[in-house]
Amino acid sequence: MNNLAQKTDQVVKDRLITARVQLLLKNGFFGNLATRLQLQEASSWCPTAATDGRYFFYNTEFIQSLDDDELIFLMGHEVLHNVYDHMDRRGNRDPRLWNIANDYVVNMDLVENNIGKRITKVNICFDYKYQNWISDEIYDDLYENAEKITEETLDMHLDFSNEDGDGQGAKGKGEGGDQQDGPPKYSKEERQQINDEVKEAVMNAAKGAGNKDLPNGVRKMIKDLTNPELDWRELLATNIQSVVKNDFTFMRPARKGIAEHVYLPGMDYDTDLDVFCFIDSSGSMSDEMLRDLLSEVKGCMEQYTNFKLRLCFFDTSTYTIHEFDSTNVDDIYDIEIEGGGGTEFDCMFDRLKEEDIVPQKLIVFTDGYPWGSWGDETYCDTLFIIHGSGYGGRTPEAPYGVSVKYKA
Repeated sequence: MNNLAQKTDQVVKDRLITARVQLLLKNGFFGNLATRLQLQEASSWCPTAATDGRYFFYNTEFIQSLDDDELIFLMGHEVLHNVYDHMDRRGNRDPRLWNIANDYVVNMDLVENNIGKRITKVNICFDYKYQNWISDEIYDDLYENAEKITEETLDMHLDFSNEDGDGQGAKGKGEGGDQQDGPPKYSKEERQQINDEVKEAVMNAAKGAGNKDLPNGVRKMIKDLTNPELDWRELLATNIQSVVKNDFTFMRPARKGIAEHVYLPGMDYDTDLDVFCFIDSSGSMSDEMLRDLLSEVKGCMEQYTNFKLRLCFFDTSTYTIHEFDSTNVDDIYDIEIEGGGGTEFDCMFDRLKEEDIVPQKLIVFTDGYPWGSWGDETYCDTLFIIHGSGYGGRTPEAPYGVSVKYKA
């Protein structure tokens, strides 16, 4: 870098530092999170700005094109991408649509909280239609009209959701360090460490700022992080067991009763058990999630001598119904994900009615954001395991049945 370029970069860096200070004075929550990001010039690969949770990467020419209030808006924009964990939550969704959905959420939060001035030099994603929506909901809406989407994101979105990098990370030497040749790459362990750092920083910033400085989505996120959740595995087992809760037998007395020399009836595991599992394949289902779910369902079913387990993927339609019992349940891991469109729950119940299937227990594994209704609440006993993240928005909950949040 020649002397003129160094001088220009220093002027730009000074403006960014000033913007962080102004943001800190205006909004403690945003300001505290902005000041923890190290500034890193990245003009060789970054056309605007980007973040990885530790660094604020920037393009010198782009920063020069913005006024002071727009710089504050940009700082807040990168902060919220970190807060809402947008870099790691894409899953199998379309990258472009997912990034656009995230920008709609972030920009709405910034406008509603008067963070800087909305940038007009580029056509940012902003629409009051999406007020109070979260990324998952906006993505489904965009996906329905994907061919008509012309919006572009304000910044460059780094994506670590399906990446296991070489662990090199960002090569800068702190603020003012030499820029690297391309976006950082991290191992899964390093990404988890960064996510933990961000989560801790968010909690501390929220505690210091109080509710007055927090976007609504962040308030909900803090509530989710501080309130203990039901373990979905335990709830799954309990719900399946509840199907035969009235089937007791003295042929298998309860162990607790034996220990106390009182013979109480035990659960009759010879009772026939019929469970149907619909799995939402609308873009956010990962292979790891699928295997986790199948493993838990298989383990629960194998507690019973006679069982029928049917699995079917769905998005806006339903696909192949896979049937398992004690003779072939080990083949459950061989099934492949089908579909990948939006999410519509009515199609599940239409298929069950068409096939004349009324299971004792219906398990729905979903991100929890249907395009239309949540389906027929009167049809059968239903458990929703919801992997749609409440990180940055409300955790969805079905209006009937039992809902529990998935956590790996």
